[in-house]
Amino acid sequence: MKHILLVEDDSHLQFLITEELKDAGYDVAAASNGKEALSLLFDGNRNEPDLIIMDIRMPKMDGIDALGYILKSKLDIPVVIHSAYAGYRDNPIVRTADAYVLKSHDLTRLKETVDELINRNAEKTEQRRAANM
Repeated sequence: MKHILLVEDDSHLQFLITEELKDAGYDVAAASNGKEALSLLFDGNRNEPDLIIMDIRMPKMDGIDALGYILKSKLDIPVVIHSAYAGYRDNPIVRTADAYVLKSHDLTRLKETVDELINRNAEKTEQRRAANM
């Protein structure tokens, strides 16, 4: 089962996305801000996620700062920015994300993007394994 880290401060939206992704067959861990997300990523007791869905505007630490830390750590995990604001697309740190999906009441686009990136990352992992044999 593929593991997703969802970083979303709106508790209702966090619940809705979590349930939709679980129904699609994913295991989901959730964080309410960037600081919590980094704790989950780097505490050493958890499995590394196969993908991160990151909101931008959150308390304590926003998604841009959290993404900056993830980039510095050299983790090779696809990141989907999931924001209600299109204006952040041109931010240099945000542009390093693998996808940018605008928030919508319909989660179809988000789920399609997650599936696509999970599959692409799985193919890259298989290619690396084959090259190392």
